[in-house]
Amino acid sequence: MKLTEEGLKNKEEWLKKGYFLPKFDRKAVEAATKKSPFWVHFGAGNIFRAFQANVTQNLLNDSVIECGLVVAEGYDYEIIEKMYRPHDNIGVLVTLKSNGSVEKTVVASIMESLTADSDNEKDWARLCEIFRNPSLQIVSFTITEKGYLLRNAAGVSMPGIEEDFAMGPVLPKSYIGKVVTLLHERFVNGELPVAMVSMDNCSHNGDKLYAAVNEFAREWETRCVCKPGFLDYVNDESKVSFPWTMIDKITPRPDTKIEKILSDDGIEQLEPVITSKKTYVAPFVNAEECQYLVIEDKFPNGRPELERAGLYFTDRETVDKVEKMKVCTCLNPLHTFLAISGCLLGYTLISDEMKDADLLRLVKRLGYEEGLPVVVDPKIIKPRDFIDEVVNIRIPNPFMPDTPQRIACDTSQKLSIRFGETIKGYLARKDLSIENLKVVPLVFALWLRYLMAIDDDGNEFELSPDPLLSDVQKYVANVKLGEKFDVHKAAGQLLKRSEIFGVDLYKVGLGSVVEKYFEALCQGNGAVRNVIQGI
Repeated sequence: MKLTEEGLKNKEEWLKKGYFLPKFDRKAVEAATKKSPFWVHFGAGNIFRAFQANVTQNLLNDSVIECGLVVAEGYDYEIIEKMYRPHDNIGVLVTLKSNGSVEKTVVASIMESLTADSDNEKDWARLCEIFRNPSLQIVSFTITEKGYLLRNAAGVSMPGIEEDFAMGPVLPKSYIGKVVTLLHERFVNGELPVAMVSMDNCSHNGDKLYAAVNEFAREWETRCVCKPGFLDYVNDESKVSFPWTMIDKITPRPDTKIEKILSDDGIEQLEPVITSKKTYVAPFVNAEECQYLVIEDKFPNGRPELERAGLYFTDRETVDKVEKMKVCTCLNPLHTFLAISGCLLGYTLISDEMKDADLLRLVKRLGYEEGLPVVVDPKIIKPRDFIDEVVNIRIPNPFMPDTPQRIACDTSQKLSIRFGETIKGYLARKDLSIENLKVVPLVFALWLRYLMAIDDDGNEFELSPDPLLSDVQKYVANVKLGEKFDVHKAAGQLLKRSEIFGVDLYKVGLGSVVEKYFEALCQGNGAVRNVIQGI
């Protein structure tokens, strides 16, 4: 059994081993895609193969669309050369079920894989040809939030940017430079409309893509190195749109346990490739069963009925509400609580924490009792249903290798959004009392206790990276486990910092509550467990 067009000809063998196979004529779809490409995706990583490619396959299976996907990789060309092409752009999606079972699907909806490399004459010419085609409706991206940056944190231009600014749309070197050069190709060939759709997991992602593209267009027009009118084209929403999206699907690195399952089925050549840029890719991807993709419905050249495959199309305000529902109430706060408490209680897997009756009880209280009363309700997805899925399916999934240590990264940057917004919601409501919040202030106290870098058994542990780590650790530097201390003197100034917590905790009446919890958490070994059990 080989993951190639030739290898799939023996359908009975694949079906006998429990694989779902494509139901469409791949040769016909490939020919249609070559002639009339409708969707090009930049970023050939795991999330694309597990989500967008599978969505497209379902639409092809149901005859909703006639063309498949074109994928382009502008950062690590070896993904295309060493993984996509040797397997004829075919892969296996292994869906990891929360009950411990797996679902195996052969995904063959990707018709072309290209390196977005201006030095690769053949691939670059094909990309230019695609962008000149009136049929192109969607250009989407999963290139990570960093992929849209033109400068680093120090304000220094990223590699290739200044050169691309100066040269204009000719043999670009930077990722965004390549994208904007291709968009310019579409502009000079009739100002053809298209939707530029960031599907990266970051807030207001369309604005980040727009900002980068717009700056390129402005620089080129200012320097007179592109066709006049390109900046106006980029800013004409009837021709080029930059919709917001919210994506949610966990796609871990390909797991050796999954590789063994597939190998035992008889699939050959499953060995992963580690590229020279340290990208880890395999002929298969493994992902959770739950997924959401909510998209602002702004497509100047039209679009297929992608909602037939479970995607949500709505207005920008609703996309923002879905994002806030997830980040401020239904998922991210629960993750942060489990991350901090998990580090203190010695857990190494988030899923294992959901077997802890004490933690499960507080996770449910945080989500259902404290969060839901002030949740931002987007209407298109029910918040309670979302939390049900998070608590009962997603977080307990034994296949998910997420660790509390990873999720604890950058906690100082997350508290204001993940908990501060809930506090503000209570303050804005006359029918709700801030005194009803018990787990929210506990999270803050647990974070202070976490900053001591000593677990509940009295053992030292390594804190996760955080840009404010040295700054906030100083507040607890002199606190010793089991020894009395002036809690207000130690933590008072920190708890006032609204840039961390979203509010001044004393002004909203929670400062003393956090102090009380923190003092109790520092009583000695086992104090963390005792406090958690007492709430």
